Amino acid sequence: MRFLNNPSTDPWYNMSFDEYCLEQYLSDDNYFYLWRNAPSVIIGLNQNAYSEVNLAYLQEHGIKLARRVTGGGAVYHDLQNLNYTFVGRGVSPEPMAEALRALGVPAQLTGRNDIYVDGRKVSGYARRVWHDREIVHGTLMYDVDLDTLGRVLDVPGSKMNAKGIASVRARVANLKDYLPQFASLDALQDALQEILAAGDGELPFGPERRSAVQRISGEKFSTWEWIYGQSRQADITRSARLACGTVEARLCVDRGVLTSVSFGGDFLGGLPASQLAARLVGVRFDSASLLEALAAFEAGRYFDGVAPRELLALFF
Repeated sequence: MRFLNNPSTDPWYNMSFDEYCLEQYLSDDNYFYLWRNAPSVIIGLNQNAYSEVNLAYLQEHGIKLARRVTGGGAVYHDLQNLNYTFVGRGVSPEPMAEALRALGVPAQLTGRNDIYVDGRKVSGYARRVWHDREIVHGTLMYDVDLDTLGRVLDVPGSKMNAKGIASVRARVANLKDYLPQFASLDALQDALQEILAAGDGELPFGPERRSAVQRISGEKFSTWEWIYGQSRQADITRSARLACGTVEARLCVDRGVLTSVSFGGDFLGGLPASQLAARLVGVRFDSASLLEALAAFEAGRYFDGVAPRELLALFF
């Protein structure tokens, strides 16, 4: 199978690369490419970023958030994870499972868009159809930081939060444990490239095409409107002990905007918190917009002794 070369590790560029290849890089034959992302979380097309990802942890550790063009769940990528993409007609992740088996890994496809080894997940994949063509792309965990994987998807109050990171380790596996013959992911990538290509050559992808991909990345995949504004409705509850007492915030976020806010708890305040809640409806659910609104609305008048930034921390 012929292939493309994509050396980028920028998740926004790489999401753009996938869409460009599906919609604009037409080929009579199916083709593939292998690629990696710097530390990032990639959410599915239909997911709500606020309810699926620990955004505070991402911000604290400089981990990017990206939204892909396919469905499915949120996944964590780092440079010890290898991604694969197949583009064309009737494409499937089966060639990747076959390549792993050729290297001695007992990989099996499951009915839930995963590749398992010995009952543990090593890869998840997703699909999108465009006209008479489709794309299948997925992950291959080689030596992924499983602690970080657990934390970035550990949303406060979520089921994962209740079960703990140990449950993540029990369900997933790194391929490094099954491939002692390879000293690094680079070596494994070279071997998979050779097996999948089977002697076929590289397809051209010149500067003009790369510039087009970069433009799409800047205009779409790196924007707030795509990453957060696509988020479907989610109900979020947060609580904290502040200077005024215990405050619980119940939030509804749709398309990245607060559509409903209510406060409860044993806190003290000079003005009814319901007034502030009403004024927050319609504000973007991001740190900068909320901090600006809380300062403008003088949040301390509703929550005694609480600065806007302290109340902001409650939301996130």
